[in-house]
Amino acid sequence: MGVLNFKQDRPMDLIGLGRLCIDLNANEIHRPMEETLTFTKYLGGSPANITVAAARLGLSAGFIGKVSDDAFGRYIVRYLQQTGVDARCVAVDREGAVTGLAFTEIKSPTDCSILMYRDNVADLKLSPADIDEGYIRKAKALLISGTALAKSPSREAVFMALEYASKHEVVTFFDIDYRPYTWTSALEAGIYAKLAAEKCDCILGGREEFDLLELAMGRPLHQEDDWTAAHWLKHKARLIVVKRGGDGSKAYDRSGNIFHGSTFPAEVVKTFGAGDAFAGAFIYGIMQGWEIEKAQTFGAASASIVVSSHSCSDAMPTVSQVQEKIDRWTSKKQMG
Repeated sequence: MGVLNFKQDRPMDLIGLGRLCIDLNANEIHRPMEETLTFTKYLGGSPANITVAAARLGLSAGFIGKVSDDAFGRYIVRYLQQTGVDARCVAVDREGAVTGLAFTEIKSPTDCSILMYRDNVADLKLSPADIDEGYIRKAKALLISGTALAKSPSREAVFMALEYASKHEVVTFFDIDYRPYTWTSALEAGIYAKLAAEKCDCILGGREEFDLLELAMGRPLHQEDDWTAAHWLKHKARLIVVKRGGDGSKAYDRSGNIFHGSTFPAEVVKTFGAGDAFAGAFIYGIMQGWEIEKAQTFGAASASIVVSSHSCSDAMPTVSQVQEKIDRWTSKKQMG
């Protein structure tokens, strides 16, 4: 048995929940946004990207969310379906909400930014009434994202889903996914992210995102991975993963083990998307019953593929593509 105990009699592996949006990635790279004239459209949103990554790797995946009643909403649903993600629980807003847009600026491989339009977005209109208990009961795991906690009724929908997951022994993954422009303050984000983290089996985030959770504790920040892991492993969590970008990742379990993830070289086009690719591949590995370090390696290889591409969702690799990356790098290191 692995560090997380998945119910093997469930027909679905993973259900993602939360943000569904459109990424508009700059075609004229190495230019500032004001000089960029054309963009290419992709599916976006961290939980959507992670779920697509898992589906492309072969997991049986579904999604719970809400889209706008327009061409962008139809595009998102069709994209999920074409990728093999079950979209039956993606509701359509009928009250005039719009799809969130993320315009990405790619000035250089290390200088990238995102301009987000998040007013009156459909994904934050997801309500508790949209959460189907029977659907969640069919899954081995549920993935939630911090962005969905930013406003009501989406916030309550997340906690409703977590209650159903707990009731039916569905393993819960929490990607902290802090996007400042969605919140009124960092403290507000920390408060709700902390409440969600206390209910989840595996928490994934960057160092700054775990610091955000500490803001809500009313004490000086520790800003230290070992303290973070020790604190959260006293709650429901059985696995803590700190994503450190180009420095790899660190994972902690309740047995006191610390696992250091590797990194892979890449011809970097952009910086965004790496965390989602890592999370999707890491979750895939954990759900296969792999050792944690193997799952970290798989996640890192997937991330290196995605940062080398113009897109995020479209670039999510297959198992054979990730394994080829690992084998090629391993062979190169052995040859010196």
